[in-house]
Amino acid sequence: MTDQQSTDLTEPIATADASAPDEDRDEVATDAPSRTERLEQEGDIAADYLEELLDIADLDGDLDMDVDGDRAAVSIVGADLSQLVGARGEVLDALQELTRLAVYRETGERSRLMLDISGYRAQKRTELVELAERTVARVRESGEPASLDPMSPFERKVVHDAVAAAGLTSESEGVEPRRHVVVLPG
Repeated sequence: MTDQQSTDLTEPIATADASAPDEDRDEVATDAPSRTERLEQEGDIAADYLEELLDIADLDGDLDMDVDGDRAAVSIVGADLSQLVGARGEVLDALQELTRLAVYRETGERSRLMLDISGYRAQKRTELVELAERTVARVRESGEPASLDPMSPFERKVVHDAVAAAGLTSESEGVEPRRHVVVLPG
């Protein structure tokens, strides 16, 4: 070893000092992306993945990315994308899971990304809120619990949120694929 090399080895190693002034720690903290920036990044990754999928399937579609509350939201709109939705949204659910996996592969973090195709989920949400409102009215009038038909996790969440907004409670019962919501009297 030369003298120069030995002196380099004795140089102190720079480490983060907990006693460093706050402005130094704040500077490091600002390097981390904000929650909104992370969600926007998820949306970008998802859009890239879905763009490739549309190219492979030779389908035309426009992508719209947004941050909706605490999750990234990506929508695909186009001429005829019904084959990407499926009869009851099964294909859409599968594509959403594949897209979440693509985001996970890139970020290393689990994604709660919501995918919509041709407005299917938006329309379904409207229908489910109306169903929940009718069911809440029926439960209030009769004083008896009401069970709804089996639903996907997305559908149950929409109904639970609408029931809670109306001031009643609900719970999920059963086992997939027969899991359903029960609206309880107040």
